[in-house]
Amino acid sequence: MGDPGLFQGTFELEEQVVKMLGDMLHLPDACGYISTGGTESNIQAVRAMRNRNKSIVNPNIVVPDSAHFSFDKVGDLSGIDIRRATLSDNLQVDPDAVNSLIDSNTVGLVGIAGTTEFGQVDPLETLSGIAIEKGLPFHVDAAFGGFVLPFLKPKYKFDFEIAGVSSVTIDPHKMGLSTIPSGGLLLRHSLDLDNLTVKTPYLTVSSQYSLTGTRSGAAVVSTYAVMRHLGRKGYGAIVQRCMDMTDRLVAGARNIEIQPVIEPVMNIVALDVESPVEIQNRLYEDFGWRVSLTRNPQALRLVIMPHLDNEIIDMFLADLDAVVNQS
Repeated sequence: MGDPGLFQGTFELEEQVVKMLGDMLHLPDACGYISTGGTESNIQAVRAMRNRNKSIVNPNIVVPDSAHFSFDKVGDLSGIDIRRATLSDNLQVDPDAVNSLIDSNTVGLVGIAGTTEFGQVDPLETLSGIAIEKGLPFHVDAAFGGFVLPFLKPKYKFDFEIAGVSSVTIDPHKMGLSTIPSGGLLLRHSLDLDNLTVKTPYLTVSSQYSLTGTRSGAAVVSTYAVMRHLGRKGYGAIVQRCMDMTDRLVAGARNIEIQPVIEPVMNIVALDVESPVEIQNRLYEDFGWRVSLTRNPQALRLVIMPHLDNEIIDMFLADLDAVVNQS
């Protein structure tokens, strides 16, 4: 994929995949490309923000405190100041905190559609309004939520349906069920894609906008195949099944007197337990369960993916009960 002139068929498939993703995200004429994942897409989105106005000497962006660690990499690579806005009690970013961090050197805002730790969705329409008022690009990181939110009821507005959204990160290799690595960056304006291009005089094409030079065509082909195979109906059924298992997990946890930190928005659950590090270790040492932890508040983090089933959910709940309540 690094030299489209040599792999024209794969390049044409990529254009079709971008259109399919754009259709799902309410922008059929979106531009963009298939990346290695959310980290690359977020780096490129911020790079596009900065390149809109290179005259700003000390640029900054404002992101939620819940933003993925890829934005820390952005800051380290580019020297852009990453300003993290505090969260409200429901773990959404506080729009007033975002507003307070904006100054004349701010080159863009970021909101999250499915935070990595809690699966929460920021008040994106409010953030969009701030971005429009300030004349700033607004990037939505929907790496996880991009293949979940379109199929939830009630419906969430999180994509190009919101007027101020200029770019979206979406990962087909998460809930899109494509092969790893398969990420996606979609942009509303072709100018932003132009701002990512560098000249490539010795290739069959004269410019390149991706971050990596060489890219695997397998990501494009597999994403095309799985999206064509499943379609909206197939993805909808998969998301519904994951949400049913999520509800089963939360109900079962409540039966053993464990509450979720927030009511799950999508198929990510954070369970509020005492001594979460100890519980995490016991679950692995006694029963072989690998679970991760959230940071603030610290809790057990569970992602309910399509390969799970009710039997596995019930087995986990029984083992969690044994660790928490029967020791």
